[in-house]
Amino acid sequence: MTDSVLIEQLAVEAIIGVFDWEREVHQRLLLDLEMAWANDRPAATDDLALALDYAAVCEAVTEWFHHHQPQLLETAAEAVAAELMQRFGIRWLAVTIRKPGVLPRAGSVGIRIERGQR
Repeated sequence: MTDSVLIEQLAVEAIIGVFDWEREVHQRLLLDLEMAWANDRPAATDDLALALDYAAVCEAVTEWFHHHQPQLLETAAEAVAAELMQRFGIRWLAVTIRKPGVLPRAGSVGIRIERGQR
């Protein structure tokens, strides 16, 4: 299967980081999600129930950051990937997390992981 569902630049507020000041403030993160999903069935039937619910995915990610305060982007990416795969039955996904404004000469820093089987 080569179909994907994309959610790009999902903004979440999070307490994340290793420095003392980072543990006291919310920082804006931007997430890109690419999730393998068989889009042929919802396309053929025009049935929303067969499609991956974008809003529910966004809510699950936002909720995860509301309840967790990891130090590392790597930890957040692994946990978000596991949560989405388990909750929605996603077999493969790529998660990119960017932290804007951290370094003066860079627009953002971040990581990207892929988990599961395409």
